[in-house]
Amino acid sequence: MEKMISFLGPKGTFSHEAASLLGDNLVPYCTIPAVMSSVDSDQCIKCIVPIENSIEGPVGITLDSLAHDFDLNIVGEIIIPIYQNLIVNPGTELEDITDVYSHQQAISQCHSFIEKNNIQPHYAVSTASAAKSIIGDKSKAAIGHVKSAELYGLDVLLKNIQDADNNETRFVVLSKEDTNPTDNDKTSIIFSIYEDHPGSLYKILGIFNEYGINLTKIESRPSKQGLGKYLFFVDFYGHYKEDLIKKIIMEIDDKTYFLKVLGSYPEFK
Repeated sequence: MEKMISFLGPKGTFSHEAASLLGDNLVPYCTIPAVMSSVDSDQCIKCIVPIENSIEGPVGITLDSLAHDFDLNIVGEIIIPIYQNLIVNPGTELEDITDVYSHQQAISQCHSFIEKNNIQPHYAVSTASAAKSIIGDKSKAAIGHVKSAELYGLDVLLKNIQDADNNETRFVVLSKEDTNPTDNDKTSIIFSIYEDHPGSLYKILGIFNEYGINLTKIESRPSKQGLGKYLFFVDFYGHYKEDLIKKIIMEIDDKTYFLKVLGSYPEFK
């Protein structure tokens, strides 16, 4: 049986570009939970999902799914630059366009361009589906990857229309398998602190400082157990199989009522 890799489809999206870096045996799914479920149910050997964007911030559904719904390991990360392009039907000029379609994040990333040109934005399920939806109508445009234009016989009228040049998306590779230390690793964990304990988060973060371990990210998400109750996602240098990181995780476990190690993986270079 072929070892398939799942990604958030359809083809022609930035997720497809990231997945292509892992191999050729790719299968698209329509939602992030469905992508992750394909590995959980052994339909695929691994998957790749977006976890954060440098402009729009964390991808909530990915964080929530990792916390609550799936016991999968992060075994890798991929960071790709995001270049948004104005996709049109052949022969279309900018002044012809009244409406533009794309994924919500792409629309947000191109807000200034859309407003400046007085174009009405509309949300689509994905950048690729947006491109497909405008076929044959010169009053409509899409925003997305150049591959979306190629896929549907469309043209790229304008390149790099995003508001910020440092637009990047980080993807994580998930698997049931594990990794071994490489001397260039990061570890991701989730934890939730005890209620009504002043300084609890400060004390946990102090553990990293005590052992000289650098944090690369800290993010909070609602725990879905009521207002004011949060889960904390933390990335830091080191591999959870290393003795020092094992000790740190044990100390954090003693100071929290929920802790989940999401995995250790080589840092993307």
